[in-house]
Amino acid sequence: MKIAILGGDGFVGWPTTLHLSNLGHEVHIVDNLSRRWIDTELGVQSLTPMDSIQERCRIWHQETGRRIRFHLLDLAKEYERLKAWLADETPDAVIHFAEQRAAPYSMKSDRHKVYTVNNNTNATHNLLAALVETGIDAHLVHLGTMGVYGYSSVGAPIPEGYLDVEIDTPSGKRSQEILYPTKPGSVYHMTKSLDQILFQFYAQNDGLRITDLHQGIVWGTHTDQTRRHEQLINRFDYDGDYGTVLNRFLIQAAIGYPLTVHGTGGQTRAFIHIQDSVRCIELALGDAPEAGDRVKIFNQMTETHRVRDLAELVARLSGAEVAYLPNPRKEAAENDLIVKNDQFRALGLDPTTLADGLLSEVVEVARKYAHRIDRSRVPAVSAWTKELGTKVDHDPEKKGLRRVS
Repeated sequence: MKIAILGGDGFVGWPTTLHLSNLGHEVHIVDNLSRRWIDTELGVQSLTPMDSIQERCRIWHQETGRRIRFHLLDLAKEYERLKAWLADETPDAVIHFAEQRAAPYSMKSDRHKVYTVNNNTNATHNLLAALVETGIDAHLVHLGTMGVYGYSSVGAPIPEGYLDVEIDTPSGKRSQEILYPTKPGSVYHMTKSLDQILFQFYAQNDGLRITDLHQGIVWGTHTDQTRRHEQLINRFDYDGDYGTVLNRFLIQAAIGYPLTVHGTGGQTRAFIHIQDSVRCIELALGDAPEAGDRVKIFNQMTETHRVRDLAELVARLSGAEVAYLPNPRKEAAENDLIVKNDQFRALGLDPTTLADGLLSEVVEVARKYAHRIDRSRVPAVSAWTKELGTKVDHDPEKKGLRRVS
């Protein structure tokens, strides 16, 4: 297949690009490189050293003989260029990663909220409109998030996208299938909720073939392809805005920094290893809906864990200290999370679960590049409310330490 990967320079986009190219697909990256500019804005860099996207593609070609083509294009701002590019290239599938992905970044200030909504919502809608106008019968695979559902406890498994309900009518009870209700916990998660409504409309109104992947928190850094050459390594974020919780714990352990648990640590989250993430995208591409079908929704996760349990696991492995700090997020102190992921298992996914070897591998990567870490960027300081932002001290080296043995 000819596959366009929008946002192919990113944390999940790059290993997905290599994985699909390795399978023999013709892969095109479309990206505005905004994630690299955000690094500059935040004054932080990937833990792992990243070459330019052009150099990364050159090394891949040198190593494998397979060519990845890069196109600099801003989906949210360059609609006509996007439409012309799709008309010229006519991809068989489009994988949409091209959204600002960090909840803390989306809540930093009013400017960051506005940027996240403008970038994410415009990018998605421009893509959908362009697919309709060009008449391309491309399968659209979108990377969404489990976070659209929030983290409240309802005591029942979260289904894969849809919920059957009964409605009282004058003629009696009637069954209705609805999208499972969302309860986004940040502006970022809100944009992903808006994406779902856009997808529903364009699937039913224009017959677009769409798959929406509700992904859990990604951990790990290596895939089989990124291991092939040091310059193919994936980006690895450790800062308080973009670093995902388990990766942050592992980096903190590697440099002797306290493991920062915010609030009680009773928040339950869904997780998936980066290798499984790219495998799920491959499986979704091979299970495309037909024109006129409803949006196909997968829960793209493999396991759930409480944040404090992860911290204690990493502490036992590394001897690190655990710091319980005030929570900058506006969320429940405790929650349960039960998630169905039957569809990917039926398609053959053999899940990668938390294992000491894989955890140690991440710690080794962190230790190798520890000289690149700016310790001042480790704390999570983006607050969900102004009151928290002005009153909370987030420095774990000043208070709140509890050693876990």
